[in-house]
Amino acid sequence: MASILPGALGIDFGTSNSAVAWAHGREDARLMPLEGQATTLPTALFFNAEDKTVHYGRDALSCYLAETEGRLMRSLKSLLGSPLLLEKTAVNNEQISFQDIIARFLAELVRRAEVQLGGLPQQLVLGRPVHFVDDDPERDQLAQDMLLQAAAHCGFSEVGFQLEPIAAALDYERRLSAETVVLVVDIGGGTSDFTVVRLGPQRVALADRHSDILATSGVHIGGTDYDQRLNLEQVMPLLGYRHLGPKGREVPSRVFFDLATWHLIHWQQTPKAVREAQELRVDYRDAQLHQRLMTVLRERFGHRLANGVEQAKIGCSSGLGPQTIDLSLIEAGLAASLSPQDLADHLQGLLAQVVACAVECVQRAGLQPQQLGAVYLTGGSSALKPFQQALGAAFPGVPLVEGDLFGGVASGLAYGHVR
Repeated sequence: MASILPGALGIDFGTSNSAVAWAHGREDARLMPLEGQATTLPTALFFNAEDKTVHYGRDALSCYLAETEGRLMRSLKSLLGSPLLLEKTAVNNEQISFQDIIARFLAELVRRAEVQLGGLPQQLVLGRPVHFVDDDPERDQLAQDMLLQAAAHCGFSEVGFQLEPIAAALDYERRLSAETVVLVVDIGGGTSDFTVVRLGPQRVALADRHSDILATSGVHIGGTDYDQRLNLEQVMPLLGYRHLGPKGREVPSRVFFDLATWHLIHWQQTPKAVREAQELRVDYRDAQLHQRLMTVLRERFGHRLANGVEQAKIGCSSGLGPQTIDLSLIEAGLAASLSPQDLADHLQGLLAQVVACAVECVQRAGLQPQQLGAVYLTGGSSALKPFQQALGAAFPGVPLVEGDLFGGVASGLAYGHVR
């Protein structure tokens, strides 16, 4: 029988990546290795149709890219609060709801943590964005309820929630030597969340921190939205996006938007969607563009295209210069490019919305930018160089501090209920 541990387990269930940490007393949180030595697990599942197994994380992506017959699922967090989450889909000859698939993923995170720890605490703290759904409190609450239901069968007697940027703040606070006011910036795969919070070494032990939270804000824009925009601008035109047909009208664009959106790609690869795409032939002047689109849909290359765009984005932002997106699987010699300037130009509008939300958060706190001690960055997409440049311009002279981009929220969640 597994041991019951003290403390709390924190799970950062992310749109793109997930992490788990355990904390007890005054000790630093312990991040769990979830796949080999990696303390993050890509939020991905692959249902292997050949041997009826389920694969998770990098293993799931590897199975898919190795052309194993089956079904890849990513960005499931984006469905929380949506009626789609309760719809059932066929995987390995079984009808299963997307909510049940999320429950499977959470259960796997818990199982891997239990293996590492030799037991589990009674408390589980789940992270949630400031807004699952923008400007719709009822759907936002529904999203949290859906996540709670998905976690209900993981074996914990107490399950709570904490805002992800506040969790990041609790992790950052452990490294401070003096009291300060910080803007916490948490940019994930699906949302961007901001918190202005008072932090300091004398405040760590306080049980109730509500009075230290000066303001919060959030917007439903994140890394997957950046990927979608880059995909639309750099790859989808090669399949006919914005192509003018024989009557001077653009090819209907829905297929391209869905094909560039991680959690919608599958729906464009169903037999019905393929038939509808075939009927678009009359809207094309250039038959080769339509043929490329049909190849992507029939051969189910959508996730490969999205992965190529994501890797090119990371390469550009990491200072590796212009990137080539190999599309030779569609057509011999076909490729798309992405330069750092493309990155900045295409994402300018989205980044402006995100930075405006950060500025609004500081205004809600009744502060001027120069009164901040730091802007603390967490979440994988906060590493995007054009974003950091835009944030630096909005908060001149305020230090930008990079935290543990992928593990900080999970650690803070585990601290959240430690008493």
